Amino acid sequence: MTSMDALKNKIAIVGVGTTEYGNFPQFSDYALGAKAFKAAVEDCGIDKNQIDGLVCCRVPFYARMGEVLGLNPRWTLQMPPHGRMSGMAIIEAMLAIETGAADYVALIYTNIGRSRRVNYGGDEAASLWDPWGFTSPGAAHAMMFQMHQNRYGTTTRQLAEVSVAFRQHALLNPDAVMKKPMTIDDHEEARPIVEPLRLLDYCLINDGAVCVIMTSAERARDLKKPPVLISGVGARDAFSQSSISNFDENFWYAEARDTAAQVYQMAGVGPSDIDGLMCYDNFSPTVLFSLEGFGFCGRGESGAYVEGGTLGLHGALPTNTDGGHLSNSYMQGWALNVEAVRQLRGECGARQIKDCNIIQYVAVTPCTRSIIYSRA
Repeated sequence: MTSMDALKNKIAIVGVGTTEYGNFPQFSDYALGAKAFKAAVEDCGIDKNQIDGLVCCRVPFYARMGEVLGLNPRWTLQMPPHGRMSGMAIIEAMLAIETGAADYVALIYTNIGRSRRVNYGGDEAASLWDPWGFTSPGAAHAMMFQMHQNRYGTTTRQLAEVSVAFRQHALLNPDAVMKKPMTIDDHEEARPIVEPLRLLDYCLINDGAVCVIMTSAERARDLKKPPVLISGVGARDAFSQSSISNFDENFWYAEARDTAAQVYQMAGVGPSDIDGLMCYDNFSPTVLFSLEGFGFCGRGESGAYVEGGTLGLHGALPTNTDGGHLSNSYMQGWALNVEAVRQLRGECGARQIKDCNIIQYVAVTPCTRSIIYSRA
């Protein structure tokens, strides 16, 4: 048992809130964050003044966010804007609650990328991706998928199963951005962006915000909604290889396997026990890499594994049931963690996973993280 294993089921998510997703030039990132915060406070039914911990991600300035919300926390943390930060932030908040640094922590993520026309890569950000001459993270993932194709025979039609499944889920989600049905042929006929990836392999860029409120499992018993317990966490970074390039010729397989061993040991479960998967999907190949790294299928077998609707609501592994980054909105992992909570509460309506008791969040990136959530 590691020191983290002792935290199994001791920390809970008790409130979640999201804004609408779309194009909102009339709202600042602080205004969107405040809206998500208000929704999360109402969701768990606490007085906002009980919140004594604040985590801000992609929020320009933590102090301004606290000022807007009228908070004076004991513990505050500012996180960088990268998508890998959602899992990292939740684990940091766990530790703050366990050590007594804070009793109730609000984690806020905001994004105004659509209305402000923020580009991920391109000429203005070339320095970030220049180790191999890439102009965007999409180019790096396109090259990784080419490697996967060459090594294992994975096809773009197999890759299309990811985008199609998530679009089907978005059609069941009233709040999702994308509402146009998609077929595998639609995926194959979409315009190329960086071959072999096409438009429908790329995440959405939208304005929006997410808030998560956490506390101890003991305090959670007295709140409005059933608590969702954090049963396992795992982590491994890859700084010595390719930290900012978003490229790894082995698809972060070793880091994913290490993270998987940690999270499954702590939670006392394995891949076959997972009722639903919330998988970071900045690009569709990331999902294939994640399935292999976390042991849902063998190495090189993810293309065949997803064929026939495996990731669909009624498949063997319902995945990204809100539509994910590809069809709901790119909230950089935060909305996926909210979806995990809502699934375990049974609040997802037409997209609800039947008999849902255990949900896993995974993000396979240079900072790989996984969280296993369970019903109290």
